[in-house]
Amino acid sequence: MKIRGRVWKFGDNIDTDVIIPARYLNTSDPKELAKHVMEDADPEFPSKVRPGDIIVAGKNFGCGSSREHAPLAIKAAGVQAVVAKSFARIFFRNAFNIGLPIFEVPDLVDESQDRDEIEIDMSTGDIINLTNSKRYKTKPIPDFMQELIKSGGLIEWVKKRLKEV
Repeated sequence: MKIRGRVWKFGDNIDTDVIIPARYLNTSDPKELAKHVMEDADPEFPSKVRPGDIIVAGKNFGCGSSREHAPLAIKAAGVQAVVAKSFARIFFRNAFNIGLPIFEVPDLVDESQDRDEIEIDMSTGDIINLTNSKRYKTKPIPDFMQELIKSGGLIEWVKKRLKEV
């Protein structure tokens, strides 16, 4: 499965309070959360992000609290993947649980800019920055995890499996 989209770049240590500020956690409605995603890092981000875009960030993306609202808000805003130098462990797990693919590719982070277009092949781990023609390699996402992503996350995958029983 391939992902292709436009880059929005952020720095290191983007925590869950920056991804979705606590003042908006009075709802768990993904559409409402998406209206405020990343606004503390870039107040214009919620209005300029488009379905299919990709967040590219530095080290320790998603640090802070363990709230699942952070990857949920990103996904609900239409972001189809996050590429970073590294991820906080709980964010890593929560992202896959809600069906948001994430990739650790430090060189791509250093060599990409806002609005570059990249293509990611989840099955092979091959990544191309189509804007500057640079190629990268990361660990492919295992087939089972790709099933989770295609299903929309762990809960949807389980619901699908239960219907098959």
